[in-house]
Amino acid sequence: MTRGPATGTPPGPDPDLLRRGHVVLRLDGPVATVSLDRPAVRNAQLPETWSALAHLGAVLPDEVRVVIVCGEGPSFSAGLDRSAFAPTPDSLLGTIARAPQSVADDLIAEFQSAFTWLSDPRFVSIAAVAGHAVGAGFQLALACDLIVVADDAEFRMAEVGLGLVPDLTGTGRLVRLVGYQRALEICATGRHVHADEAVRIGLALCSVPPADLDAAVADLAAALVESPVDAVRAVKGLLVGALDRSADEQRAAERAAQIPLIGRLAAAAQAAADSDAAR
Repeated sequence: MTRGPATGTPPGPDPDLLRRGHVVLRLDGPVATVSLDRPAVRNAQLPETWSALAHLGAVLPDEVRVVIVCGEGPSFSAGLDRSAFAPTPDSLLGTIARAPQSVADDLIAEFQSAFTWLSDPRFVSIAAVAGHAVGAGFQLALACDLIVVADDAEFRMAEVGLGLVPDLTGTGRLVRLVGYQRALEICATGRHVHADEAVRIGLALCSVPPADLDAAVADLAAALVESPVDAVRAVKGLLVGALDRSADEQRAAERAAQIPLIGRLAAAAQAAADSDAAR
Protein backbone atom coordinates (compact mmCIF):
# COMPACT_ATOMS: atom_id res chain seq x y z
CA MET A 1 0.00 0.00 0.00
CA THR A 2 1.47 3.34 -1.02
CA ARG A 3 1.35 6.35 1.21
CA GLY A 4 -0.22 9.60 0.08
CA PRO A 5 2.39 12.02 -1.30
CA ALA A 6 0.91 15.12 0.29
CA THR A 7 0.71 14.10 3.95
CA GLY A 8 2.85 10.99 4.19
CA THR A 9 -0.08 9.17 5.82
CA PRO A 10 -1.69 6.02 4.44
CA PRO A 11 -5.08 6.19 2.74
CA GLY A 12 -8.13 5.34 4.83
CA PRO A 13 -9.56 1.84 5.11
CA ASP A 14 -11.56 0.46 2.20
CA PRO A 15 -15.09 0.00 3.61
CA ASP A 16 -16.09 -2.51 0.94
CA LEU A 17 -13.05 -4.68 1.66
CA LEU A 18 -13.81 -4.59 5.39
CA ARG A 19 -17.46 -5.41 4.77
CA ARG A 20 -16.61 -8.42 2.60
CA GLY A 21 -14.18 -9.61 5.25
CA HIS A 22 -16.67 -9.07 8.08
CA VAL A 23 -14.16 -6.87 9.90
CA VAL A 24 -15.04 -3.67 11.75
CA LEU A 25 -12.54 -0.93 12.63
CA ARG A 26 -13.20 1.59 15.39
CA LEU A 27 -10.75 4.42 16.04
CA ASP A 28 -10.71 6.24 19.37
CA GLY A 29 -7.70 8.56 19.28
CA PRO A 30 -4.58 6.41 19.71
CA VAL A 31 -6.57 3.19 20.21
CA ALA A 32 -7.83 1.11 17.28
CA THR A 33 -10.30 -1.72 17.86
CA VAL A 34 -10.49 -4.40 15.18
CA SER A 35 -13.51 -6.68 15.49
CA LEU A 36 -14.36 -9.86 13.64
CA ASP A 37 -18.06 -9.49 12.89
CA ARG A 38 -19.62 -12.88 12.08
CA PRO A 39 -21.15 -13.72 15.46
CA ALA A 40 -23.69 -16.16 13.99
CA VAL A 41 -20.81 -18.51 13.10
CA ARG A 42 -18.60 -17.60 16.08
CA ASN A 43 -16.52 -15.28 13.89
CA ALA A 44 -15.23 -18.05 11.65
CA GLN A 45 -12.61 -16.62 9.30
CA LEU A 46 -12.68 -16.45 5.50
CA PRO A 47 -9.91 -15.59 3.04
CA GLU A 48 -11.71 -12.26 2.74
CA THR A 49 -11.24 -11.81 6.49
CA TRP A 50 -7.50 -12.17 6.03
CA SER A 51 -7.49 -9.70 3.14
CA ALA A 52 -9.31 -7.16 5.31
CA LEU A 53 -6.96 -7.66 8.25
CA ALA A 54 -3.84 -7.32 6.10
CA HIS A 55 -5.34 -4.19 4.55
CA LEU A 56 -5.84 -2.64 7.99
CA GLY A 57 -2.22 -3.27 8.80
CA ALA A 58 -1.26 -1.16 5.80
CA VAL A 59 -3.62 1.76 6.38
CA LEU A 60 -3.76 2.31 10.15
CA PRO A 61 -2.90 5.92 11.03
CA ASP A 62 0.58 6.46 12.46
CA GLU A 63 -0.89 7.92 15.65
CA VAL A 64 -2.37 4.56 16.66
CA ARG A 65 -0.56 3.35 19.79
CA VAL A 66 -2.68 0.32 20.73
CA VAL A 67 -4.59 -2.15 18.55
CA ILE A 68 -7.28 -4.26 20.24
CA VAL A 69 -8.43 -7.38 18.39
CA CYS A 70 -11.71 -8.94 19.47
CA GLY A 71 -14.76 -10.81 18.21
CA GLU A 72 -18.38 -9.71 18.17
CA GLY A 73 -20.69 -11.90 20.21
CA PRO A 74 -19.72 -14.62 22.68
CA SER A 75 -16.63 -15.97 20.88
CA PHE A 76 -13.33 -14.56 19.67
CA SER A 77 -13.08 -16.82 16.60
CA ALA A 78 -13.94 -20.47 16.03
CA GLY A 79 -11.26 -20.73 13.34
CA LEU A 80 -11.45 -21.25 9.61
CA ASP A 81 -14.90 -21.20 8.03
CA ARG A 82 -16.22 -24.67 7.14
CA SER A 83 -16.53 -23.67 3.49
CA ALA A 84 -12.74 -23.93 3.26
CA PHE A 85 -13.01 -27.69 3.71
CA ALA A 86 -15.72 -28.32 1.11
CA PRO A 87 -14.82 -31.26 -1.21
CA THR A 88 -14.80 -29.03 -4.27
CA PRO A 89 -11.90 -27.83 -6.45
CA ASP A 90 -12.69 -24.18 -5.76
CA SER A 91 -12.73 -24.44 -1.95
CA LEU A 92 -9.79 -22.90 -0.13
CA LEU A 93 -8.06 -26.20 0.53
CA GLY A 94 -8.93 -27.43 -2.95
CA THR A 95 -7.39 -24.36 -4.52
CA ILE A 96 -4.16 -24.75 -2.53
CA ALA A 97 -4.00 -28.48 -3.22
CA ARG A 98 -4.28 -27.97 -7.00
CA ALA A 99 -1.80 -25.10 -7.15
CA PRO A 100 1.87 -25.56 -8.03
CA GLN A 101 4.18 -25.55 -5.01
CA SER A 102 5.37 -21.97 -5.57
CA VAL A 103 1.82 -20.66 -6.03
CA ALA A 104 0.59 -22.48 -2.93
CA ASP A 105 3.50 -21.03 -0.99
CA ASP A 106 2.64 -17.51 -2.16
CA LEU A 107 -1.03 -17.99 -1.24
CA ILE A 108 -0.24 -19.06 2.32
CA ALA A 109 2.32 -16.26 2.68
CA GLU A 110 -0.40 -13.81 1.67
CA PHE A 111 -2.75 -15.26 4.27
CA GLN A 112 -0.03 -14.97 6.92
CA SER A 113 0.23 -11.22 6.26
CA ALA A 114 -3.17 -10.87 7.95
CA PHE A 115 -1.43 -11.88 11.18
CA THR A 116 2.14 -10.54 10.93
CA TRP A 117 1.16 -6.85 10.96
CA LEU A 118 0.03 -7.16 14.57
CA SER A 119 3.69 -7.30 15.64
CA ASP A 120 4.39 -3.88 14.07
CA PRO A 121 6.71 -1.92 16.41
CA ARG A 122 4.58 1.21 16.08
CA PHE A 123 1.94 -0.11 18.48
CA VAL A 124 1.13 -2.73 21.10
CA SER A 125 -1.54 -5.21 20.07
CA ILE A 126 -3.95 -6.81 22.54
CA ALA A 127 -6.19 -9.82 21.89
CA ALA A 128 -9.39 -9.70 23.93
CA VAL A 129 -10.43 -13.36 23.93
CA ALA A 130 -13.81 -14.64 25.05
CA GLY A 131 -15.35 -18.00 24.25
CA HIS A 132 -13.74 -19.98 21.48
CA ALA A 133 -10.28 -19.28 20.01
CA VAL A 134 -9.78 -22.27 17.74
CA GLY A 135 -7.28 -22.87 14.95
CA ALA A 136 -6.96 -19.63 13.01
CA GLY A 137 -8.67 -17.91 15.95
CA PHE A 138 -5.99 -19.20 18.34
CA GLN A 139 -3.31 -18.03 15.94
CA LEU A 140 -4.90 -14.59 15.58
CA ALA A 141 -4.70 -14.20 19.36
CA LEU A 142 -1.09 -15.41 19.31
CA ALA A 143 -0.24 -12.78 16.70
CA CYS A 144 -0.93 -10.08 19.30
CA ASP A 145 1.61 -8.85 21.83
CA LEU A 146 -0.69 -9.36 24.81
CA ILE A 147 -3.62 -11.73 25.38
CA VAL A 148 -6.33 -10.95 27.93
CA VAL A 149 -8.99 -13.61 28.37
CA ALA A 150 -12.45 -13.98 29.78
CA ASP A 151 -12.97 -16.82 32.24
CA ASP A 152 -14.92 -18.73 29.57
CA ALA A 153 -12.14 -18.62 26.97
CA GLU A 154 -10.99 -21.88 25.36
CA PHE A 155 -7.98 -22.18 23.06
CA ARG A 156 -7.47 -25.09 20.70
CA MET A 157 -5.10 -25.86 17.83
CA ALA A 158 -7.46 -28.00 15.80
CA GLU A 159 -5.29 -28.36 12.68
CA VAL A 160 -3.60 -31.64 13.65
CA GLY A 161 -6.97 -33.40 13.85
CA LEU A 162 -7.41 -32.62 10.16
CA GLY A 163 -3.95 -33.86 9.28
CA LEU A 164 -2.63 -30.30 8.97
CA VAL A 165 -0.29 -27.98 10.87
CA PRO A 166 -0.87 -24.45 12.20
CA ASP A 167 0.45 -22.23 9.40
CA LEU A 168 -0.80 -18.74 10.24
CA THR A 169 2.29 -17.67 12.24
CA GLY A 170 1.20 -19.19 15.55
CA THR A 171 3.84 -21.88 16.13
CA GLY A 172 6.84 -19.67 16.88
CA ARG A 173 4.88 -17.37 19.14
CA LEU A 174 3.39 -20.31 21.06
CA VAL A 175 6.85 -21.77 21.74
CA ARG A 176 8.06 -18.36 22.98
CA LEU A 177 5.12 -18.08 25.38
CA VAL A 178 4.81 -21.57 26.83
CA GLY A 179 8.02 -23.41 25.85
CA TYR A 180 8.69 -26.23 23.40
CA GLN A 181 7.23 -29.13 25.38
CA ARG A 182 3.94 -27.47 26.19
CA ALA A 183 3.60 -26.04 22.68
CA LEU A 184 4.18 -29.46 21.14
CA GLU A 185 1.64 -31.07 23.46
CA ILE A 186 -1.00 -28.40 22.72
CA CYS A 187 -0.51 -28.55 18.95
CA ALA A 188 -0.04 -32.31 18.58
CA THR A 189 -3.05 -33.30 20.71
CA GLY A 190 -5.43 -30.53 19.69
CA ARG A 191 -6.82 -30.39 23.21
CA HIS A 192 -8.63 -27.46 24.78
CA VAL A 193 -6.70 -24.99 26.92
CA HIS A 194 -9.06 -23.20 29.27
CA ALA A 195 -8.62 -19.66 30.56
CA ASP A 196 -7.19 -20.57 33.96
CA GLU A 197 -4.55 -22.83 32.41
CA ALA A 198 -3.77 -20.23 29.73
CA VAL A 199 -2.83 -17.74 32.46
CA ARG A 200 -0.93 -20.33 34.48
CA ILE A 201 1.32 -21.42 31.58
CA GLY A 202 1.97 -17.90 30.31
CA LEU A 203 -0.23 -18.05 27.23
CA ALA A 204 -2.47 -15.26 28.55
CA LEU A 205 -1.69 -12.22 30.64
CA CYS A 206 -4.75 -12.41 32.91
CA SER A 207 -8.29 -13.75 33.13
CA VAL A 208 -11.40 -11.79 34.12
CA PRO A 209 -15.14 -12.46 34.22
CA PRO A 210 -16.68 -12.14 30.73
CA ALA A 211 -18.61 -9.03 31.73
CA ASP A 212 -15.34 -7.33 32.73
CA LEU A 213 -13.28 -8.19 29.64
CA ASP A 214 -13.88 -4.97 27.72
CA ALA A 215 -13.11 -2.81 30.75
CA ALA A 216 -9.95 -4.75 31.59
CA VAL A 217 -8.64 -4.39 28.05
CA ALA A 218 -9.59 -0.70 27.98
CA ASP A 219 -7.67 -0.12 31.22
CA LEU A 220 -4.61 -1.89 29.82
CA ALA A 221 -4.80 0.14 26.61
CA ALA A 222 -5.06 3.38 28.60
CA ALA A 223 -2.01 2.46 30.67
CA LEU A 224 0.00 1.74 27.52
CA VAL A 225 -1.04 5.04 25.96
CA GLU A 226 0.02 6.91 29.12
CA SER A 227 3.61 5.73 28.72
CA PRO A 228 5.89 7.75 26.39
CA VAL A 229 5.47 6.47 22.86
CA ASP A 230 9.16 6.29 21.91
CA ALA A 231 10.03 4.37 25.06
CA VAL A 232 7.21 1.84 24.57
CA ARG A 233 8.23 1.23 20.97
CA ALA A 234 11.87 0.78 21.99
CA VAL A 235 10.96 -1.61 24.81
CA LYS A 236 8.84 -3.69 22.45
CA GLY A 237 11.71 -3.91 19.99
CA LEU A 238 14.10 -5.01 22.73
CA LEU A 239 11.82 -7.71 24.09
CA VAL A 240 10.56 -9.07 20.77
CA GLY A 241 14.08 -9.82 19.60
CA ALA A 242 15.59 -10.76 22.96
CA LEU A 243 15.38 -14.55 22.52
CA ASP A 244 17.08 -14.37 19.14
CA ARG A 245 20.06 -12.34 20.36
CA SER A 246 23.11 -13.40 22.30
CA ALA A 247 23.67 -11.76 25.68
CA ASP A 248 26.23 -9.40 24.12
CA GLU A 249 23.85 -8.54 21.29
CA GLN A 250 21.01 -7.83 23.72
CA ARG A 251 23.19 -5.52 25.80
CA ALA A 252 24.24 -3.71 22.63
CA ALA A 253 20.60 -3.41 21.59
CA GLU A 254 19.75 -1.88 24.97
CA ARG A 255 22.50 0.69 24.56
CA ALA A 256 21.44 1.51 21.01
CA ALA A 257 17.83 2.02 22.14
CA GLN A 258 18.70 4.02 25.24
CA ILE A 259 21.15 6.61 23.88
CA PRO A 260 18.70 8.47 21.59
CA LEU A 261 16.05 8.38 24.32
CA ILE A 262 18.50 9.99 26.77
CA GLY A 263 19.24 12.61 24.14
CA ARG A 264 15.58 13.46 23.76
CA LEU A 265 15.07 13.57 27.52
CA ALA A 266 18.04 15.93 27.94
CA ALA A 267 16.85 18.12 25.07
CA ALA A 268 13.38 18.38 26.62
CA ALA A 269 14.88 19.29 30.02
CA GLN A 270 17.06 21.95 28.42
CA ALA A 271 14.10 23.39 26.51
CA ALA A 272 12.09 23.60 29.74
CA ALA A 273 15.00 25.30 31.52
CA ASP A 274 15.40 27.81 28.67
CA SER A 275 11.67 28.52 28.74
CA ASP A 276 11.77 29.17 32.52
CA ALA A 277 14.80 31.44 32.13
CA ALA A 278 13.05 33.51 29.45
CA ARG A 279 10.08 34.32 31.70
